[in-house]
Amino acid sequence: MKVSLFITCLCDAFYPRVGEAMVRLLARHGIRTDFPSAQTCCGQSAFNSGYWEEARAAARTLLDAFADSDFVVSPSGSCVHMLHRYRELFRGDPSAQAKAEELCGKTYEFSQFFVDVLGIDDLGAKFPHKVTYHPSCHGSRLLGVRDEPERLLRNVAGLELVPLPYAEDCCGFGGTFSVKMSDISGAMVAEKAEHVLETEAEVLTGSDMGCLMNIGGHLRHRGRPLRVLHLAELLYEGVSGA
Repeated sequence: MKVSLFITCLCDAFYPRVGEAMVRLLARHGIRTDFPSAQTCCGQSAFNSGYWEEARAAARTLLDAFADSDFVVSPSGSCVHMLHRYRELFRGDPSAQAKAEELCGKTYEFSQFFVDVLGIDDLGAKFPHKVTYHPSCHGSRLLGVRDEPERLLRNVAGLELVPLPYAEDCCGFGGTFSVKMSDISGAMVAEKAEHVLETEAEVLTGSDMGCLMNIGGHLRHRGRPLRVLHLAELLYEGVSGA
């Protein structure tokens, strides 16, 4: 099968190691991947801000970029969910809607692909650390990625998974929300960071780098840094011994 990577803006620009970890984990299970170079932003920021024409332009680029892929895998539940909004974005355009339906049907968040498509929830990783997991809003509430990340974490040897208090609460990032409503966003991430510290975890993990960047940045600003790793990074470190 032809599995294509949808890396997303944040991972491409700031966290390429997340994409590298994902590729290497897939390769360990015999999955060869490609990276369609035509891909760009999914259009989520424009869509959420009401700039639907600009969002459609970005969306059409992705529809074309992944047209020949059997599966599309991404490290971001938030961006994968945005692809599902293409149905709404292209309402009244039957041709684009058909392409959007096809793309939605073959696109998966990283943990979804391993657990629900490949049927793998134990990657043979070892990570002897105390870890807490933050479920991002779009991934968990809208895309429906709930059990998959924790199933992968619970099968990591030596890993102590500590529940995050009020885990479902938003971290306050929300893309343009954190810019437009910065005071509210700052209060939300401060509260989220307090709950992370309550766990006394050594590592914070999650499935969206936007959330992890926001929480990790706030903790560093307060002088309370701890390791922040995307789920793919944590699992690859666990299987490679890095």
